[in-house]
Amino acid sequence: MTKRYDAVIIGGGHNGLVCAFYLARAGLKVRMLERRDVIGGAAVTEEFHPGFRNSVASYTVSLLNPKVIADMRLADHGYRVIERPVSNFLPQDDGRYLMLGGGLERTQAEFCKFSNRDADVLPQYYDALETVADVLRDLSLKAPPNVGDGVKTLVDAARQGRRLAGLPIEKQRDVLDLFVKSARTFLDSWFESEAVKAAFGFDAVVGNYASPDTPGSAYVLLHHVFGEVNGKKGAWGHSIGGMGKITEIMAKVCRDLGVEISLESPVEKVLVDGGKAVGVRLVGGEEVAAERVIANVGPKLLYDRMIDAADLPADFARRIRAFKAGSGTFRMNVALSELPRFSSLPEPGEHLQSGIIIAPTLDYMDRAFLDAKQYGMSKRPIVEMLIPSIVDDSLAPPGQHVASLFCQQFAPELPDGRSWDDERETAADVIIDTVEAYAPGFKASVIARQIHSPLDLERKFGLIGGDIMHGHMSLDQLWSARPMLGHGAYRGPLKGLYMCGAGTHPGGGVTGAPGHNAAREILADGTFLGKLLRRA
Repeated sequence: MTKRYDAVIIGGGHNGLVCAFYLARAGLKVRMLERRDVIGGAAVTEEFHPGFRNSVASYTVSLLNPKVIADMRLADHGYRVIERPVSNFLPQDDGRYLMLGGGLERTQAEFCKFSNRDADVLPQYYDALETVADVLRDLSLKAPPNVGDGVKTLVDAARQGRRLAGLPIEKQRDVLDLFVKSARTFLDSWFESEAVKAAFGFDAVVGNYASPDTPGSAYVLLHHVFGEVNGKKGAWGHSIGGMGKITEIMAKVCRDLGVEISLESPVEKVLVDGGKAVGVRLVGGEEVAAERVIANVGPKLLYDRMIDAADLPADFARRIRAFKAGSGTFRMNVALSELPRFSSLPEPGEHLQSGIIIAPTLDYMDRAFLDAKQYGMSKRPIVEMLIPSIVDDSLAPPGQHVASLFCQQFAPELPDGRSWDDERETAADVIIDTVEAYAPGFKASVIARQIHSPLDLERKFGLIGGDIMHGHMSLDQLWSARPMLGHGAYRGPLKGLYMCGAGTHPGGGVTGAPGHNAAREILADGTFLGKLLRRA
């Protein structure tokens, strides 16, 4: 080892870039090691057919934290997001449709097509969700109380719990419901229309290999509503230039601060000496020494494949093996000769700028999960389609389009010894046929398709089991327990080892919050007071 760094970051995804920014801004010498030939992790834009470009894995914007956007001055470098005019469009099997978003009154009018009662109760539902979402927004940029830190744990818990404890008892009940109940149980307590429940219930299964009947799935619903776009809470939007434009800008900001970014530099092993992480070894044999090793990869990848079990505390090694990962996600991009025409709303309109959800009921979502558990893939999968080329003409040739297809449920590992290498085309056909059933002519309009099975997502992006969240967002893997009690504040079980990816609080999505929070804890550890508190 010759050249030494203050910090080396494993993985060039958005959270790693955010972490690198804050460390470099504080004066640390940082090197980032990215396995692929492009920066950005799962937030990248690629050409997948001549003239057709799209976001490859991550595909839409809402959760990216406003503080991160402001601190990195992303807008000064070309960051631009176009808000969806309506949030979601859900075609129904009976020929009707439901649109969600575009303002309270408009959504209520849509709900009246299915239930006047549901339209009347909508304001109270939004109020309940927004109150809890505000608490989560506040907590998302704070390191969770780290169990085992003595008095500091108690102080941090009291400080963070103050806002929650100050809520009226009715709101505290909402918090409990959202954290422990299934999405169906939670939504049944509010609404009667199956279409309305599906409109909200879809968020509970995004990236979640589970049924809307799975206890705790209501929290995943909540996790997807605490974002904002251009200052508008709960909104979603399209990143001009694709998601890769965001990480491209982040990388430029980091380089301007002196961060050394090395592409095609896969890390093979974290080097440990005397119970301390002292650097990493690359696949080619190069060793990089650093005072701090920061992992922007998921816990399963880090601890199962990059660190020798003998270098980990025995109890930690046993428990981290049980960390749950695998999201049932199948991701496609398609090049289209024309816009799709849905039977329920055939003419082009603002619904094509929204999230087009093919999952008309909670029962449909439940069946998709049960099929995946039994057969490995859904016979009628859940599909969310976005067509970003409608607002971003840089993505496709004139008159043609690209669409993102985010699909579930598909088992992370197929049963009966089958391989996704053999089944990926079959699954893609099922997905196209599912869209065709609601938009006749769609299949004929597909010029080309880019396919990412759960196994492809693992190989390409290091997402174990295709898990876009780096691990289940279940109650036992949230907040102070993400990824494990005693290591919820971004510090690994070895001195000098830190985690800054979605496998830490507050979890998945393109938020930047784990990177922001990890950097703050790392910098605090470098102060006299921080060292004192860590020893207390």
